[in-house]
Amino acid sequence: MTEFIGISLAMSYLGVSAYLSVPIAAALLIAITVTGSFRRWERFMFLFITINFLTVPLAFMSHPSLGPIVHDTIVPQVSGGLNSTALLLIIAMVGTTVAPWQLFFQQSNIIDKRLTPRWMSYERTDTWIGVFVVILGAGALVITTAFAFAGTPLVGQFLDGRTVAVELAQRLGPLAGKMFAIILLNASLIGAAAVTLSTAYAFGDVFKVKHSLHRRWWDAWGFYSIYALFVVIAAAVVLIPNAPLGLMTTGVQVLAGVLLPSATMFLLLLCNDRAVLGPWVNKPWLNAVGSVIIGVLVMLSLILAATTLFPELDVRPLTVALVGALVGGLLLMGLLQLLHRRRSGVSAPASATPALDRMTWRMPPLASLSKPIWSTARKVGMLTMRGYLVIALLLVVVKVIQLAIGH
Repeated sequence: MTEFIGISLAMSYLGVSAYLSVPIAAALLIAITVTGSFRRWERFMFLFITINFLTVPLAFMSHPSLGPIVHDTIVPQVSGGLNSTALLLIIAMVGTTVAPWQLFFQQSNIIDKRLTPRWMSYERTDTWIGVFVVILGAGALVITTAFAFAGTPLVGQFLDGRTVAVELAQRLGPLAGKMFAIILLNASLIGAAAVTLSTAYAFGDVFKVKHSLHRRWWDAWGFYSIYALFVVIAAAVVLIPNAPLGLMTTGVQVLAGVLLPSATMFLLLLCNDRAVLGPWVNKPWLNAVGSVIIGVLVMLSLILAATTLFPELDVRPLTVALVGALVGGLLLMGLLQLLHRRRSGVSAPASATPALDRMTWRMPPLASLSKPIWSTARKVGMLTMRGYLVIALLLVVVKVIQLAIGH
């Protein structure tokens, strides 16, 4: 839905009505996906990715200065203080950068690409290149708006993507506005394709229907039908008259940020399941990094919840307290894990498994896997996570409503 919001805003700036551009975009996305050729779909994605490099010349058009860029990157600051609205934006940025659907999309896409373990090093390289490209594009857009709007009344007054294009055209010239609109349109098409395809892949996994871009429509009609259905629904929602598109975009990305800790936690559990991954289970340092990420995400959500319930709350001592609790909790977890490994006699890391096993390992069919045995600690952790999700989701809804009514 948020991707179609981007499409409608970009095309409206270019003079095309959303009632024309959104249906055409939906039809295009369905057409390039249901061709029965993974390679053809992938080539379209590479074309879209190439267009994203327009962000680099756009950044230079704003006449950036290297000094402030380096300083504010090393020492980031939050204008107006760390209040609930600022936290909403921070969590939204996390949710749109490391979205939960991405965790599931990549594994499904790797399977659909028919990669075997011997290609994993190339896939890792591909992922790192993708990380660099997306950070380059995002950084270029931050630089563009920061220097274009610095010292003007527009600072901190973001409404939606179309407004940014209009104001860039006024500050940097018509070409800058058109370039931003094209970048927004292009990124939205990539996102709409990937998000909806992730859902279709998951649908195929859960309901055990054929799901692959290699298959023709009649051979995987359930997979393609769910993809087309969600594309059509998302496009239809965006065409609702007078919908607050900018707020909807932020709200949905905040929702993604709130859901990310649970998705990451389940991914971490899977990455340590030897029945599933065999010799490919996580190394201890990867578990440590994953635990830190989950802890930081939960901490951000808790601060958002507290500031939503108590708007006058001073965030700084709360943040210090939560950071202390997070560090203490992570150290305790690490100590307990180390003691557990020593008591159980586990000394050799997963990497000690012979390379041949890693190259020949295949995950067994789901039906052959026994149900995991839950320890008391895992049950408590799961119940805590579920309670957190319910409370956090309710508070996100409350905060979005408050912003919608101007509170």
